[in-house]
Amino acid sequence: MNDEEFAELRQSMVAEIAAQTVFACAHLGKAALSPRVIDVMAKVPRHEFVPLELRPYAYANSPLPIGFGKTISQPFIVAVMTDLLDVQSTDSVLEIGTGLGYQSAILAQLAQRIYTVELIDELAAQARHRLARQGCANVEVKTGDGCRGWPEHAPFDKVIVTAAAELIPPALIYQVKPGGKMVIPAGLPDEQQLILIDKDAGGSVSAKEIFAVRFSLLEDTESG
Repeated sequence: MNDEEFAELRQSMVAEIAAQTVFACAHLGKAALSPRVIDVMAKVPRHEFVPLELRPYAYANSPLPIGFGKTISQPFIVAVMTDLLDVQSTDSVLEIGTGLGYQSAILAQLAQRIYTVELIDELAAQARHRLARQGCANVEVKTGDGCRGWPEHAPFDKVIVTAAAELIPPALIYQVKPGGKMVIPAGLPDEQQLILIDKDAGGSVSAKEIFAVRFSLLEDTESG
């Protein structure tokens, strides 16, 4: 497939995201996502962040396997999670669960700096390569335990977690700045909810369930 064909598929993906947003408006509290988010979804080449043999399916509105039992999230979920974060151009963002770097590439277009942590070294190495190829110079990738965040660069304006924890790791809440937000899937494997966490200026934390989701599990180095 050539770039023009991929561009057409990307536009179809964006149209499907818009339609699904309308369907989910009761949960989201609005019928359309931020134009900034939609514009970036329409530009970033998702086919560059999936295994070569899956490129023809890169713009299907579904998760795809990326190896090691992990997946790249459904485009609608990527768009919604990004929208919920309300990323600003001056923000420092922590991402947990780099995968092959697609969500990082989306965030890189919206924020000042992205720090992303991936447990599996092979995926982290591939993500670095793919992000560099797309010119995402404001993304730093490290291999590590996402449950611990990235204390050296904390606190962060926004935190996004792309794997599900049964319980939200306290270290990640701690690393959100006052006035910041975190989006994370959490709950038992069959009862996961996408959760938006707000930390107010005084440091008080509130949580809101958005809708049911199904993510790969967030692992740590102690549990394997």
